This record gives sequence, C-alpha cells and structure tokens, in this order.
Amino acid sequence: MKQVHLSFSSCGFLGIYHLGAATVLSKRGRGLLCNVTGFAGASAGALVATLLLTAPERIEACTRFTFAFAEEVRMQALGPLTPGYDFMARLRGGIDEILPQHAHELARERLHVSVTSAVGQNYLVSNFTCRDNLITLCVDGGLTNSLPVLPTGRTVTFSPFSGRADVSPRDLGWPGIYVRVAKQDVMVSMANLVRVQQALFPPSRGMMEAIYGMGMTDTVRFLRRERWSQ
Repeated sequence: MKQVHLSFSSCGFLGIYHLGAATVLSKRGRGLLCNVTGFAGASAGALVATLLLTAPERIEACTRFTFAFAEEVRMQALGPLTPGYDFMARLRGGIDEILPQHAHELARERLHVSVTSAVGQNYLVSNFTCRDNLITLCVDGGLTNSLPVLPTGRTVTFSPFSGRADVSPRDLGWPGIYVRVAKQDVMVSMANLVRVQQALFPPSRGMMEAIYGMGMTDTVRFLRRERWSQ
C-alpha cells in the first residue's frame, strides 16, 4: 500500500470542523490511521493535525476549549480585534494546556506545518526545536499554502470550505466553478462566503455545533466510501 498522509486546512474558528473530523478518525478511522505516515496542516489545521498525531485522547478536551474560547471571543465588542484583548495569548494558553510536554518530539519528521516567511515564501517545517517552537509555527497562519500536500504517496485533505478536498462540505454552488486561494481549490458559493466570515469571527454556539457535526458526517461518509471505516 502506498504512503497515506492527512492534511488539514487553515480555517480559523472553523477548526471546529476539523475537530469533528478528528473525533471520527480517532474512533472509527483506525483502519486509516494505522496506515498514515505523515500529518500536515496550516494554522488551525496544523493544530488539529498535531493533536491527532501526539495526543488523540485530548481531542475532546480541545473541543471543549474551542467552544469556550469562541464564546469568550463573541463576548468581546470587536471579537478578536477588540483593543486590550490578547487573542493570541489566550489561544496559546489553551494550546499549552492541551498538548503533551513532549509533543515536539512525537511530531518530529511526521508532522509538516505550513508556514510563511517574512518575505512571503512558503515552506513546510517538520523539525521542531522545542514544544514552544511547535506551537509558534502552528499559529503562523499558513497564508501562502492553506492546505499542504506532501510530495509522496496520497495526501487525504480536509477542509471546512466546500471544494476539491477529500473531506469537505458539499454545497449547491455554481457547478464546476472554483477559485484557488492559498493553494486550495474552493467552490464559488454563498455558503463559502459566509464561512470566510465565520473563520474570522466565531458564529453562535449552535452554528459551531452544527459545523462540528458536519465535520463528523463528512468524515464518516469519506471513510465508508474509501472502505476505511471500522
């Protein structure tokens, strides 16, 4: 069997979709996970990839944090842009509580994080000097490559934006019309336009739960289609 990798797109608060996918993978996708060689991702996707690789037993705790963090951000006058609200410090604090202390060692050479240099050049990092270095790279943002594909084998891609990813929502948009954004092909649809706003400013708790459920449903459908469901 050829190498199989998993890659999760950058998506801000829509990372709750990836957590739904990761929940299903950890419980019903062991037939797939046992064959996975590499994990990849950008921003929120890189964090979920890290979690799935280094501490899958902490997925539920991360999901609880994500819901609570989104609620906290919604309470701010200008969301994450509210003056005096240290969004990044709060995010890093939550990640710090969830990832194991030796996460950087477990991730070395198996996790590939998409980062963007100061001059706009994209590259994948798979060697991490310490745990803090891993966390810093994961929150980089992956502005130039939001859905990395590894050069060998098959990369199974996950995205909360409807498009050509293996696991993604299926919208009734304009059939066959896609735009390429940060190396990710997304469908032109009103739903995707709404998702852009939701990625930056968290939607209601009910909508977050629906997106989480959609990540689960889309992943179950994929596992059944590929005959990897257990």
